[in-house]
Amino acid sequence: QVQLVESGGGLVQPGGSLRLSCATSGIIFSITAMGWYRQAPGKQRELVASVTGGGSTFYPDSVKGRFTISRDNGKNTMYLQMNSLKSEDTAVYYCNTYPTYGRSWGQGTQVTVSS
Repeated sequence: QVQLVESGGGLVQPGGSLRLSCATSGIIFSITAMGWYRQAPGKQRELVASVTGGGSTFYPDSVKGRFTISRDNGKNTMYLQMNSLKSEDTAVYYCNTYPTYGRSWGQGTQVTVSS
């Protein structure tokens, strides 16, 4: 059974930083491509970063240069370093495989960017 547990969200001022963590179990993490996703109120869930088992990364233009995805295969954990946060980054952030292959979502972690 796949388990995905996100943590690290919170309230931060515009321009601030947060680091999210995703603890996984039930998958062969080291060879599995993973992604961070977010869903803002009234919007569809979107991919904000992905990383292959080999470490190749992808970012959409909306977060490129501000977000950094990384993984620790020894700990089966993935991270998202978010810098220069903007109000439009406010959302619930989720981790999952990439693609998700229909896997269930965890509870997510709320990120709120506000002064």
